[in-house]
Amino acid sequence: MAEEVMRNKDVDPRPPLIGPGHDVRSITTKIIDMVFMRGFKKGWIFGFAISFLGALMLFNTIAYLVLKGVGIWGNNIPVGWAFDIINFVWWIGIGHAGTLISAILLLLRQNWRNSINRFAEAMTLFAVACAGLFPALHTGRPWVDYYLFPLPNTMGMWPNFKSPLMWDVFAVSTYATVSAIFWFIGLIPDFATMRDRASDKWKRLVFGLLAMGWRGDARHWHRYETAYLLLAGLSTPLVLSVHTIVSFDFSIGIVPGWHATIFPPYFVAGAVYAGFAMVLTIGLPLIKFYHLEDFITKRHIRNMCKVMLTTGLIVVYGYGMEAFFAMYAGSTWEDFMFKNRTMGPYGWAYWLLLLCNFLVPQLLWLKRFRDNQVVLFVICMFINVGMWLERFVIIVTSLNRDFLPGSWRMYHPTPFDFSMFFGTIGFFLTLMFLFIRFVPIIPIFEMKALLPETKVDEHTVAEKEKSIGGAVVPSPSYGD
Repeated sequence: MAEEVMRNKDVDPRPPLIGPGHDVRSITTKIIDMVFMRGFKKGWIFGFAISFLGALMLFNTIAYLVLKGVGIWGNNIPVGWAFDIINFVWWIGIGHAGTLISAILLLLRQNWRNSINRFAEAMTLFAVACAGLFPALHTGRPWVDYYLFPLPNTMGMWPNFKSPLMWDVFAVSTYATVSAIFWFIGLIPDFATMRDRASDKWKRLVFGLLAMGWRGDARHWHRYETAYLLLAGLSTPLVLSVHTIVSFDFSIGIVPGWHATIFPPYFVAGAVYAGFAMVLTIGLPLIKFYHLEDFITKRHIRNMCKVMLTTGLIVVYGYGMEAFFAMYAGSTWEDFMFKNRTMGPYGWAYWLLLLCNFLVPQLLWLKRFRDNQVVLFVICMFINVGMWLERFVIIVTSLNRDFLPGSWRMYHPTPFDFSMFFGTIGFFLTLMFLFIRFVPIIPIFEMKALLPETKVDEHTVAEKEKSIGGAVVPSPSYGD
């Protein structure tokens, strides 16, 4: 009977975007209770403590770095760029999924973004904050970093606008600003709901200030939707442009392994790939810990898996093109670079990234792995590691053996390289834990907007069942 109902074109066979039995009040209560609950959950305290220790390690490393200089890193000649730029590109890539989910899926009218866009946007802001640390500290004199901006000064000095690192400054700062405004505007209706529900005077005051006088009348909604749509339109090209510009750091150089026109689309696809992997890495424990199965359903997870599969295959296509260029270009330097990359002293990193980014994610083709959250979490961790290794391979293996064999030298990271990298992970998770505890992680009003659609579906299914003569509720077996 269920299959008969499913075959009917008037019934949407896809799993619903929200669990059954919810109404406007239950959605509001469930999301707000996560913020207004008294005290802290033990799991939250444990996770926050571990993350904060990581953040403290980062702050100590930065303090020592400012005191001693970038010589504490393992950078050398010819590997003048290493963990600093690797981590910068990795964090920027992770920051892409939030704006992609919020802006592009909003413009495409994809309602499945509603449950995940808020914490994905927060993830973008925190990832960009981590990314921004590395170029700022890489200069060696972070207290004069304001020279990176074209500020009038008495010496008449201007930044070198021909440098791709300058393009990074403008692209990343613009991206961070627009993402922050986009995130805050999306929060205003929810802050107003929190203000109206708060029983404590101080909470009412804080949320009242953040709500900026929101009363929810037609004029407010009209202006809100116009502003939100305009920012979505502005953010969409930014998503594509930022990582394209980051790829220009390499592709406009003449270093073998960097000088490739495939880099801009390859980097953008890689950023989306890494970003969605991180969204699932954070989202899956959230679902389990806060029992959010009603709001972040299997349909959301399956859709994200499909995006990862698509972008992952584009990334693998990029790997194939790099090999093809090396063989077909007839360049001695490119040919040697590829042999060095695959069979040289860092060959283990290349094959490990293929395992992480290509072989393991192919499990997502199988439904039983997509629906198994433990397996999915492990796959996402492989992708996170693989995308970091990809940047390591591009940067280190191209630099350590360049044009002159006399200048070849191995690169060895120091403990400060690792403490800086793992410290940024701790800093990122610390901000995420604070966000989860004090801000609604799921948009309340956008979830309410899904209710009529769900009710219509339930009604349609019931009507069809009645006409067929049964009362069996169809159990969906596949996603979009």
